[in-house]
Amino acid sequence: MKKKKGRRAQGEGTIIERADGRWAAVVDLGWIGGRRQRKWLYGTTQQEVLNKLTETRHDQHSGLPIVTTKQTVGDFLKQWLEQIAKPNTRPKTFEVYAYAVRYHLLEALGRIPLAKLTTQDVQGFLKSKSDSGLSAKTVKHLRDVLRNALNVAVEWDLILRNPAAKAKPPRAERKEMAVFDPDQARLFAAAASGHRLEAFFTVALALGLRRGEALGLHWNDLSLATGQLSVRHTLQRVAGKLRLGETKTPKSRATIRLPQILISAFHAHRVRQDEERLLAGSRWVETGYVFTTQRGTPLDPRNALRSFYSLLKAAGLPRLRFHDLRHSAATLLLAQGVHPRIVMELLRHENIATTMDVYSHVIPMLQQEAADKMDQILNPLVVNLVVKQGEEESALEDKLLKRIGRGEWIRTTDLLVPNQAL
Repeated sequence: MKKKKGRRAQGEGTIIERADGRWAAVVDLGWIGGRRQRKWLYGTTQQEVLNKLTETRHDQHSGLPIVTTKQTVGDFLKQWLEQIAKPNTRPKTFEVYAYAVRYHLLEALGRIPLAKLTTQDVQGFLKSKSDSGLSAKTVKHLRDVLRNALNVAVEWDLILRNPAAKAKPPRAERKEMAVFDPDQARLFAAAASGHRLEAFFTVALALGLRRGEALGLHWNDLSLATGQLSVRHTLQRVAGKLRLGETKTPKSRATIRLPQILISAFHAHRVRQDEERLLAGSRWVETGYVFTTQRGTPLDPRNALRSFYSLLKAAGLPRLRFHDLRHSAATLLLAQGVHPRIVMELLRHENIATTMDVYSHVIPMLQQEAADKMDQILNPLVVNLVVKQGEEESALEDKLLKRIGRGEWIRTTDLLVPNQAL
């Protein structure tokens, strides 16, 4: 028989059933800092709470510290940053997390008791940030940081469930990807020819390397004799200082084949760097980096970006982001019929689904190419009449009549075929 709500089980002390059907127990921690402290434990079943109660009492008797639910969201987030995020994420990632916590989450949610934070609180926070003018992508990032932190709070039994898990950030509209078409890519390569950072720009466009990956290259990462390049590190500015760190993911570390244009660019770059080493004399600092200042020190990402924008302006090309060179590399290869699996390996994506999702705009082009090839295989005599967008039907008819008039095509009942085919 089901117990009445609020009645304790025999021999289980302070375990009760709540009005909402969940079970709870309270542990008396005694007087701490002049105040009586208690810790509440929650569960969906009576046995689950009993197990938690037994474990907590064991920790208490063993002298282990017991965290109470009196702490605020702010207290927990600070603890999460130092104990979980800092030792388990890359420095740049930790910097991003810390910024989200200190400049957004603490101000809005920090004073709320952790145990009382609700999905409604989180949803209201997301709306206020969206209304303040933050982009949908940024608001989603704030939700993700909070959700990741509160997952740890659930693991630590500080809260029963994660109130950020069901909060919905605003939907981000996917913007049309800005990339170079083949003519623009050739123009960009021509404009970069002879530039001090020609190899830097070329490696981004030809191999799709991220900016930090290109700047993190060392000469011992290159084998120009065999035409190979190994991506091992990324150079980023963290807390005001340049730091060489790990790549974005383990999959990002890879060895890539170099096209001939890039091998030539690296040879020219090495000669140029040797000349700069001689000119600098005693001021030269040997670091082993491929891309450096004129004194040999690592090239700052911001200075590299300034050079990139100056080159675009000089070439009369649209102002793309540097990361769009990576997108351009993938788009150009896919459009040329390179298998998506090869493009995935070049970009070092975790799986091919990521590649196809990011570059879905190329799929219609590939589908049309597949359809054309199937026509060539199954019925090579049929001539596909493709009307160019915006072309008048009368103009198309004139073209057909001219071909018929010259005897190149013969009209049959259903279709037009080359004369020699009949």
